[in-house]
Amino acid sequence: MAASASFDDSLALSRFGLGSGPEGCDAIGGRARQILADEIRAGGPRLVTEAPLPDTPELLARQKAYYVAVKAREKAPSSIDAADTAQPPLIVPANEIYMQELDVRFNGAYLAPDIGFNERMVMFWANHFAVSTDKNGNIGVTAGAFEREAIRPNIFGRFKDLLLSVETHPCMLMYLDNQDSIGPDSAGGRKSRKGLNENLAREIMELHILGVGSGYTQADVTSFAAALTGWTYTITPDERPNDPMPLRDGFKFAPGNHQPGSREVLGRTYRNDGFFQATDIMLDLAERPACARFIALKLAQHFVSDTPPQSLVDRLTDVFQRTDGDLGLVSHALIESPEAWTPACDKMRLPQEYLIAMMRATGVSLVPISIDAVLATLGERMWRPGGPNGYSDRFDTWATPPGLFARMEAANRIGRAVKENVDPRLFAQSLLGPRLSETTLAAISQAENARQGLSLTFMSPEFMRR
Repeated sequence: MAASASFDDSLALSRFGLGSGPEGCDAIGGRARQILADEIRAGGPRLVTEAPLPDTPELLARQKAYYVAVKAREKAPSSIDAADTAQPPLIVPANEIYMQELDVRFNGAYLAPDIGFNERMVMFWANHFAVSTDKNGNIGVTAGAFEREAIRPNIFGRFKDLLLSVETHPCMLMYLDNQDSIGPDSAGGRKSRKGLNENLAREIMELHILGVGSGYTQADVTSFAAALTGWTYTITPDERPNDPMPLRDGFKFAPGNHQPGSREVLGRTYRNDGFFQATDIMLDLAERPACARFIALKLAQHFVSDTPPQSLVDRLTDVFQRTDGDLGLVSHALIESPEAWTPACDKMRLPQEYLIAMMRATGVSLVPISIDAVLATLGERMWRPGGPNGYSDRFDTWATPPGLFARMEAANRIGRAVKENVDPRLFAQSLLGPRLSETTLAAISQAENARQGLSLTFMSPEFMRR
């Protein structure tokens, strides 16, 4: 029999993880910190599927074929006898792959045993480097692959490696329009009369590396954007030039679109070195103290408090700087910091975390279309934030009357899917362990039936907060 859960076991499942499984937090057996460390040591979590999900080039090829088929139907001559020419509706690749990606996460990876710190880190970095499928079909088919290919393998590696993996992924390049950024003085620019698009350069500096108010100017953004010209993507692998760059299939550097000349960014000059001009700038930006402070603050705000202790931010900043951005060591520093284990739970579980925690606790599985519907009601659909700054994780964003009402609907939905013979009092005690308050237990005990008791458990402060 497993040892009784400690307060840290219960807190770890909530603050750093995805919640306990049906066996309750006793399954941790006093090993919360060791399990967290083991998850870091294991590296980025892989998605286990019966059949491998398609990679980005295949997905872009499917989307291109879909566009071709749509245009062909639009050009097809009309017929008086529509019945004779009726064709089955085209399957929209973005919709199909989106449901597959949801299923493999919510009915697979997120339900895996242990605490789920690694999956939480995937979610954190996917939101830090946010893309939105609302942009177009190409983003729609590749958003999940972007997370799988660029983010998952790198969450406990060096920040620089994660950064380069993200910024060279076709999904990010398409989302921030870098394929449309052409050096005005390049061969492509003179021919097409197109110019710079600063979206990628601005968001890399503002949202990905340095943060707002970190000292860069508009001139720095423009200069960085010029360095990034030529960074694009390709659907056909043989379009990619023969070069030694160890980049994924789908990325392409188009030298004919690269703005010639040296660039100056934040007081440092970078010679014209083609693809490597922009990488040199990014890697230098990632070594600045502002980057370490920015990442440390975001991690502390996400896991601990909207206004985290300065001592925690300083510790994470110091580890980031001393280790050249080793995210595994920064993650260790987070879970080893006493400030990260304060009993006060000042954060709300984000909607995705909330749904996952209910599914883990009950063993309930949902079909992908239902998962998407619940997430839409809660206000955090996968890969659909309102902008490149991602979803907010601030407490007051989600602790609103409409937000709480949406959670009540989701809690009732999960509660109805659980068998009636569950004792909600024992369920809450097993799920929340030492964190369960007498007030919450009393309210659950007064429920009219088991399903209402489960819903009250899911709506309790102990379950909703982390």
